[in-house]
Amino acid sequence: MHKFLIHNQGDHVGVATSPIKSGENVMGVYMDNEKTIEVTSHGDIPLGHKVSVADLAEGENVIKYQVTIGESTKKISKGDYVHTHNIKTKRW
Repeated sequence: MHKFLIHNQGDHVGVATSPIKSGENVMGVYMDNEKTIEVTSHGDIPLGHKVSVADLAEGENVIKYQVTIGESTKKISKGDYVHTHNIKTKRW
């Protein structure tokens, strides 16, 4: 059973559809093609929050919905919780 959804192939993050615990191995589903991906969470991820499905360097664009939603402020690894502590908007 999946615990997160990724909108499009090529997106860097998925959204938790259930709370995810640190160390938990979870499956996600790409909504555009129904492929699956497994990640091991590096931290607790609350319902509705983002989990990384890709390794990103500091300063790299973060993609969701096939568009840039922000920039990483530090290295992000696959399975990391993605939120204000490691991503900033590019709108301002």
